[in-house]
Amino acid sequence: MEKVAVLFPGQGAQKVGMGKDLHDRYDYVREIYAKADEILGFPISGLCFEGPLEELTKTNRSQPAILVTSVAALEVAKRHGLFERIDVAAAAGLSLGEYTALVFAEALTFEDALRVVERRGTFMQQACDAAPSGMVSVIGLDFTTVERLVEETREDGVLVAANYNSPLQVAVSGDVEALDRFEAAAAGAGAKRVVRLRVAGAFHSSLMTPAAERLAPFIDEADVRAPRCPFLANVTGDFCDDPVAIKENLKAQVNHPVRWSQSIQRVADAGVRTFWEIGPGTVLSSLVRRTVRDARTRNFISADSFEGD
Repeated sequence: MEKVAVLFPGQGAQKVGMGKDLHDRYDYVREIYAKADEILGFPISGLCFEGPLEELTKTNRSQPAILVTSVAALEVAKRHGLFERIDVAAAAGLSLGEYTALVFAEALTFEDALRVVERRGTFMQQACDAAPSGMVSVIGLDFTTVERLVEETREDGVLVAANYNSPLQVAVSGDVEALDRFEAAAAGAGAKRVVRLRVAGAFHSSLMTPAAERLAPFIDEADVRAPRCPFLANVTGDFCDDPVAIKENLKAQVNHPVRWSQSIQRVADAGVRTFWEIGPGTVLSSLVRRTVRDARTRNFISADSFEGD
């Protein structure tokens, strides 16, 4: 059977209307959204389907919304028998998506994942509100150059290479003044694009340490088991099958860099060339193609994307 890596999106993939066609077509998807509404205590389903976008984009709303929608799409894929025809060689998710990957790998229940993610989004939003900060996406510079520029422009502020998305795309997190200095330096170093991202704050940096500390007890309470398929952790960029290590990595992930590009390269080094992205958006597929030149990608989110299977 074909070896396939199954990927799950993170924050930023949200879109008003996501999951609605699945909800309208399948009874079991309606049950997933109803359960999520009950666990969260507010209608996340209505927010996914009707917005408004401003509310859906808030960190404490987008994170559970993306998780629920990704799990809904995952259930449709299961009911269509897609995983019976392949060898699942890896499961991975970008930042928030790591929780969906753990649900897929049966290391974490949907209910536990949703409860932790709701707290995660809330604590991260609070950390963002406490300190003016943000993120910059840099395209066209390699990791070494970006890291050097971060060191040169940090001064006494907070600045870190936060998301290693693909070999020539890195997101940098920091306080506003440090980001200003970094943007100028990156442009001067020949970056193709330097874009200030529309995010609430400096994710995966030390400015998220208060969120990481508050989230830790909730991760400890969750029942994490050994994954049923190979699973990759963001903070190491490598496979991990130990429940204790998985919990520690989830804690560290909040205020440490996400090594997505390294994770995808690790999967490619294991001989995988087919990647399925399950959940809203197509960003991960694009990043995969920039990392693995001969990669084959496929996206599953709309009802039509499952047709013919």
